[in-house]
Amino acid sequence: MLSSREFNHDVSSAKKAAQNGPVIITDRGKPSHVLMTYNEFERLTGKRPNLIDALSIPGLSDIDFDPPRVKAVPCGVDLS
Repeated sequence: MLSSREFNHDVSSAKKAAQNGPVIITDRGKPSHVLMTYNEFERLTGKRPNLIDALSIPGLSDIDFDPPRVKAVPCGVDLS
């Protein structure tokens, strides 16, 4: 835990501490804010990469992917 005064005085120490887990910042002795890494925030909020993010991962262009074609066989439909 850090007071808001301590946080304002030494932000870099607070950021370093957040590497080990969330840091609670107090205001007048009461918890008011939490500082955490962005990765931890994403993990907690369940953010998933979208298709654009997934396709932009480095090295994907080196993967050969040639799935077999699927033949669609039409079936009869009874509309009576």
